[in-house]
Amino acid sequence: MMRAIPLPGCDLRLSRFVFGCASLFNAGGGFSRANLLAAAADAGFSHFDVAPSYGFGMAERDLAPLLKARPNLTVTSKVGLYAPAGEDGSAIAIFLRKAAGKLAPALSRAQVDFSLARAEDSLSGSLRRLGRDRIDLLLLHAPRLDLIAADEWLCWLQNLRAQGRIRAFGIAATRADEALAVLDRAPALAQIIQHPDSLDRREADALIARGRAPQLTYGYVAAARKRQPQFDIADILKRALRRNPGGALVVSTRRRGRLRDFVEAAESEALPCHAQAS
Repeated sequence: MMRAIPLPGCDLRLSRFVFGCASLFNAGGGFSRANLLAAAADAGFSHFDVAPSYGFGMAERDLAPLLKARPNLTVTSKVGLYAPAGEDGSAIAIFLRKAAGKLAPALSRAQVDFSLARAEDSLSGSLRRLGRDRIDLLLLHAPRLDLIAADEWLCWLQNLRAQGRIRAFGIAATRADEALAVLDRAPALAQIIQHPDSLDRREADALIARGRAPQLTYGYVAAARKRQPQFDIADILKRALRRNPGGALVVSTRRRGRLRDFVEAAESEALPCHAQAS
């Protein structure tokens, strides 16, 4: 079973690997997606990462039955990026829009909106789709400070936490410069940082240089697949865990058989050195 770790900066305990749902809709029909999520939970993933834009809202809806059946699981959702036609469309409507987006990308491109009114509506929608009255971790998705009234956002987030609608908050950066801008100009919003990283470009070093140990990182396997076609996934995962020794890594897969790779990597780092060497 995958061990859980306390996430630095808040009171959450997360599985060492977090199951990312950005590509979940591409894992097949609803039955296949439900089986994949259940298999991930069975494998020891205790935290799941979703957003309103993932699967145009379907990722949150897919996760709801699992969260109901296993209330001890925790979840991240986000605000700031939204589905271009709303988050409550049917599976066929989502499939058609995604297909059309391959010809006309604007049709499937996420909409950027950092107004607090939209964020409040989005949070309410996420809670409804997830079937919960609280989101464990709420992140500003690809934050743009030119669009964010930082003091008002901080007040809103703190109020949500006081009301019990969220447990913790922070930012989900897609680039190092996004995270650094928030750290420089609105650090109180960045209590938790989800940040891209890779073994060769080491994007998270920018945070470490600012005295911020990695909390949530992602992108290791995708970067390796892009730049090192003959990569060894087991080696990549073990090295990625060493890159972020105190936090959690967001990973994703559309194949149930791949889950074992994550479990074995997480288990291997807990073994004594002589056992790993043998």
